[in-house]
Amino acid sequence: MKLGEKLKKLRKDKKFTLEELAEIAGPSKSYIWELENKNPPKPSADTLLKLANALDVTLDYLLDTENEISEGDAIDAKFYRRYQKMDSKTKEKIRDMIDIWDD
Repeated sequence: MKLGEKLKKLRKDKKFTLEELAEIAGPSKSYIWELENKNPPKPSADTLLKLANALDVTLDYLLDTENEISEGDAIDAKFYRRYQKMDSKTKEKIRDMIDIWDD
């Protein structure tokens, strides 16, 4: 899947309009449309990182043209990176919630 296809699918899965994604990530609505629908010049790493963060996936996933990284794996990796930065009390609460679900 190409970058534009991934961006459009992720945006629609999150039920974001172009305008909403632009407000969250920073690039203009028209630039995001171009990324989704045309073959524009290569976007900057900063732009792609902002879009990946807004769409809750990793930059690696957006750049993976061989489809070696699944969307689910990218979402999990993004979550785990956030988890690693949490304080110990928050991590403990999350582990407790998971234990409850396991029962």
